[in-house]
Amino acid sequence: MYAIIETGGKQFKVSEGDIIKVEKLGAQPDSEYSFDKVMAVVDGDDVKLGSPYLAGASVSAFVIGDGKEKKVIIYKYKPKKGFHNKKGHRQPFTSVKILSVKV
Repeated sequence: MYAIIETGGKQFKVSEGDIIKVEKLGAQPDSEYSFDKVMAVVDGDDVKLGSPYLAGASVSAFVIGDGKEKKVIIYKYKPKKGFHNKKGHRQPFTSVKILSVKV
């Protein structure tokens, strides 16, 4: 059994026991979080689709903690002008473990 959820403008295919990194939620570590934007639930041959979301469906997850991804370097330069601009960015994320999928 798996579900397709939407969080942080992205869609994730999740099932029980999965550990995923989502956009930062602002939830406390070692707490539970519920995803209400469930787009589809598939259980064997039984497929339930929402338009766009399923009413009454939710996915509960355990918040493991927050972190930052590896640094991405943005480097700009213009030849023959002496212009160099170097910036770095580390995207914050929240790591969650999926506990159950409820329909």
